[in-house]
Amino acid sequence: MEIFRGKRLWIEKRTIRLPHGIEKEKVIVHPNNAVAIFPVDKDHCKLLKQYRFAIDQYIYEAPAGTMEQGEDPKETAHRELIEETGFTAQSIVSKGFIYTTPGFTDEKIFLFEARNLSPSDEFGKDEDEIIEVMDIPISDLPGMIRDGTIVDAKTICLIHHCLG
Repeated sequence: MEIFRGKRLWIEKRTIRLPHGIEKEKVIVHPNNAVAIFPVDKDHCKLLKQYRFAIDQYIYEAPAGTMEQGEDPKETAHRELIEETGFTAQSIVSKGFIYTTPGFTDEKIFLFEARNLSPSDEFGKDEDEIIEVMDIPISDLPGMIRDGTIVDAKTICLIHHCLG
């Protein structure tokens, strides 16, 4: 049974049969899939200091965004990188994907590393995003994760996938 349908997600309640045979009623959130991009410029990367209304605070995170209907993940990564940072990349390489919170959603975020950056204004920023682009030394990232400066899960996963 559909509970809610919006532009970017829908929510349903349904009875599922678990692998061991028990049936349970569950609520599942189905957002559009998304991308996250790790833009690297020599020994620095570009992270966003972005206001997030759901937690009412600014956090550091990788540029990211929702895939449009029928859009290829790499196309989305190209578009979102420009929208959020004002830079394009000569090289955008897939680094796999993650499921964000599979306990209640099927959301998948495709991970990309972007290199050879140059300024671009092909796409404008979204009006509801409050973003400051930060140049961060790559050598600072592990410490920023350890000390809680970077707490965004997709960003932590992306850094791990790109830096090992």
